Amino acid sequence: MTETIHHRICPLCEACCGLELKVREGRVISIRGNDSDVFSAGYICPKGVALKDLHEDPDRLRTPLIKRNGEFVEASWDEAFAEIERRLPPLLAQHGRQAAALSVGNPSAHKIGLLLYFSRLAKALGSRNVFSASTLDQMPKQLSSGLLFGHWLSVAVPDIARCDFLLMLGANPLASNGSLWTVPDFKGKAKAMQARGGQLVVVDPRRTETAAMADAHHFIRPGGDVFLLLGLVHTLFDEQLVKLGRLAEFVNGIESLEAAVQGFSAEVVATRCGIDATTIRSLARQLANTPRAAVYGRIGTCTQAYGTLASWLIDVLNALTGHLDEPGGAMLPKAAAFASNTAGQPGNGRGITTGRHNSRVSGAPEVFGELPMTCLAEEIETPGEGQVRALITVASNPVLSSPNGARLARALDSLDFMVSMDVYLNETTRHADVILPGLSPLEDMHYDVAFPQFSWRNHARYSAPVFEAPAGQPSEWETLLKLAAIVQGKGAAADAKRIDDENFAEDAKKLFGEHAQAVIDATRGLSGPDRLLELALRTGPYGDQFGRKAEGLTLAKVKAAPDGIDLGELTSRIPEMLRTPTGKVELAPPALLQDLQRAAGDLAQPVPDMVIVGRRDVRSNNSWMHNLPVLAKGPFRCTALVNPADAQRLGLADGSVARISGNGRSIEAQVQLSDEMMPGVVSLPHGWGHGLPGARLSLAAERPGVNLNALLDEDWRDPLSGNAVLSGVPVQLAAV
Repeated sequence: MTETIHHRICPLCEACCGLELKVREGRVISIRGNDSDVFSAGYICPKGVALKDLHEDPDRLRTPLIKRNGEFVEASWDEAFAEIERRLPPLLAQHGRQAAALSVGNPSAHKIGLLLYFSRLAKALGSRNVFSASTLDQMPKQLSSGLLFGHWLSVAVPDIARCDFLLMLGANPLASNGSLWTVPDFKGKAKAMQARGGQLVVVDPRRTETAAMADAHHFIRPGGDVFLLLGLVHTLFDEQLVKLGRLAEFVNGIESLEAAVQGFSAEVVATRCGIDATTIRSLARQLANTPRAAVYGRIGTCTQAYGTLASWLIDVLNALTGHLDEPGGAMLPKAAAFASNTAGQPGNGRGITTGRHNSRVSGAPEVFGELPMTCLAEEIETPGEGQVRALITVASNPVLSSPNGARLARALDSLDFMVSMDVYLNETTRHADVILPGLSPLEDMHYDVAFPQFSWRNHARYSAPVFEAPAGQPSEWETLLKLAAIVQGKGAAADAKRIDDENFAEDAKKLFGEHAQAVIDATRGLSGPDRLLELALRTGPYGDQFGRKAEGLTLAKVKAAPDGIDLGELTSRIPEMLRTPTGKVELAPPALLQDLQRAAGDLAQPVPDMVIVGRRDVRSNNSWMHNLPVLAKGPFRCTALVNPADAQRLGLADGSVARISGNGRSIEAQVQLSDEMMPGVVSLPHGWGHGLPGARLSLAAERPGVNLNALLDEDWRDPLSGNAVLSGVPVQLAAV
């Protein structure tokens, strides 16, 4: 029996580890880390091994489903597209383009076809009603980065390989392997930092896995990050510790910033954030006096009422201490392809704009072309011109992942028509009229589009398909183009590959003018994501520029390197990466300075007796991972972590059931006593609640858990980014 070895990029979290798969007779027999991978060097977490379970999962959809008389039946692809053509275009013709909405979820970031071609569908549909998972976890960081640096994906990340002091807030990379920071084997890198005398300090309302290995851990009141950060910034100015260094000539707004933080001394903010003034000042001094240091914050800093302010102040701290864009500090990766901050004229650009339109019901401003996911239900429910009557979801499960999913589920049932692109019949797609499955990751090529822009080291890696796609099944990019053709009136019989050729030719003319035909000729024989990747690599910062740089990258060169191509450690990129109109880092955006007034008004507010926060586990990044045996096995993870002192006060025992109430709703969860929790804080993991009827996630349904988001207020958002408030929400606990 012949065995073959295949190298893949893991698509199951942001670490993007290199895997080595052994295949025999068409089946995966083992998965391990690829020791030769230039980026992850053999590291693997349990999710990588679960790729086999995902590929073989009997619940994974392999053929389209159409709902007939309330029940799903299998259908051919032609029948599915015909059903969409029969029902969707007449609805658009009668009610207009705004009567349709799009929702896209996190898994699309790990599928190059979905990520590159979703915009084709959005453009063809022509609706302003676009919703994504970004407003559930990361939009504050994208917005603040855009305001500072000029582009939404110019995110500064710690240069951990050279860092000597890392201050971390609301992040647990031992579980997440980084988020908006692609850093496989964070633990190994952090230990190496500690071995050379460096320090890791974690600020979190829970003593997480990362906090447990840190040199110091400080509890913080959930939602209090903005006040700690303001206290740190104030201390830098107050004690004359500000040193911009090389960036002094490339920074705007330092005087406005200093004036804006005057009311937020360490002594003033201490009670509100739960960290004493002495500790705040000590952290500011250590940050300023360590030559190579960085501040990093992630989901805990984003999913709160001050998400954008907190995200902004993290970069402000890095800039004020001279650690922004410096080795060992917070640096900006240079991706080989698809990074806007490597394209166009270096050093300045148009910057970003928000609020180009607003949601119809709540008036929430558009951010990065998207509306808050928490506005979707009301857009469906509320009658009037522009009421959403049709929905297309792409790898999206907002019934579980967004606040008050029960309301959204009822709204989905009221739609005139719904199409879902998804590999599962889950809590959201059960409401669809047509479900179009995608390929297994092992049946598709892959190149990470987004994550090299957040990576700890520059690189380029390509994954070829391990298995052939099933006969007759289109790739996701082809499905998206077929849907685009249907909403444009071209019909279900439209040829996706021909449309792709036409789109590429049109784009080439816009980008290359008189040289367009030469580009088309140079990429002949390629189609879909491969052709777009070839173009992006060759015109990127390391590319061969279509022959002008013989040593430069091409798709063929990247394909020929199964372990990837190492493009070196992070390097200083300011000012060339800036895309602000001024060509400078805008350290004091007016909208953010104005929002500080909201924080100032909150300083004296009483602290709730009990608040709830989420948490992540290395085995369950997203809801669909609960259906994979290798990840689902082991102890039950959907437990409410409660500090023993709180448990004694409330009459709760380890293993008992507690009723958790808030916003007029309640859930019941198993209690797990843990001194890793800050008193007054309870933690419940995200993405559970698989007991809903109609879903086909058989393994997940055996231990469904409860949905934290069922308690949360869908109308509570960070006003700047529209991000949902998922953390620091007041609740009441009682024994059942």
